Amino acid sequence: MAEVDQQLIADLEKKANHFRKVMVKMMAKAGSGHLGPALSSADLMTALFFHILRIDPRKPDDPRRDRFILSAGHKCGILYVCLAEKGYFSQEWLDSFLEYDKTLGGHPDMRKIPGVEASTGSLGHGLSIGVGMALAGKYDRLEYRVFVLLGDGELNEGSNWEAAMSAYHYKLDNLIAIVDRNRFQVDGPTEEIMTLDPIADKWRGFGWETAEIDGHNMAEIVKTLSNVPITAGKPTAVVAHTTKGKGVSFMENQVSWHYRAPTPEEAAKALEELEARERKEGR
Repeated sequence: MAEVDQQLIADLEKKANHFRKVMVKMMAKAGSGHLGPALSSADLMTALFFHILRIDPRKPDDPRRDRFILSAGHKCGILYVCLAEKGYFSQEWLDSFLEYDKTLGGHPDMRKIPGVEASTGSLGHGLSIGVGMALAGKYDRLEYRVFVLLGDGELNEGSNWEAAMSAYHYKLDNLIAIVDRNRFQVDGPTEEIMTLDPIADKWRGFGWETAEIDGHNMAEIVKTLSNVPITAGKPTAVVAHTTKGKGVSFMENQVSWHYRAPTPEEAAKALEELEARERKEGR
């Protein structure tokens, strides 16, 4: 694969760090939210929305647009930040995150939120929806791609593996599953709840062309996702190894931060760390 533009990588890294700060503020204000998993997927989501996905907020219904499905809908904080930055709706909407009778709820709703392709959050459904969208694209002879971001914990749901079999059977090379492999779910470490390893081999066993990447290495993310499908006629699975709560030291690899909002003091400390990281990377 060709080398990626270093300025592009630096810009995406800066944007991802900014998004982490926005999410800390959002969830501190709301007093709720799934901050840990939103932080772990921030780099992946930034690369997707600001380099990989062929989408245009001015043409949200373009039949040739790429589709993105956030199967792990509880990570919606990062989705909302990306959609607002992309121009699907006003940045002001972020200030009302989780407020009663407002638009941005705890899971994405396609009936209310521009840019959301599927209402998700009931885990294990996103990949099946993606199979349907990808199959429709094949039948309609439209060259769009369908990207589905899954949490590793949700792979406990058997519906994912039925969808994986279907995608291989129908040769859906326009379908890309990305697993946010942060190794934690709501009840604890994934390997204690339900063993997933060897996770990449499982995807390969279902017939998917599979890559493993560092989900926080922006250059690696961009290189890999810029070259999908990896193999014609086969769906692609990307296992992205990440860190729960990435970017904030006291949140990293802590199951308690799966579903928790920072106190004002914790938010101030988190923002201080993220701003220090930004200054360091800017030198």
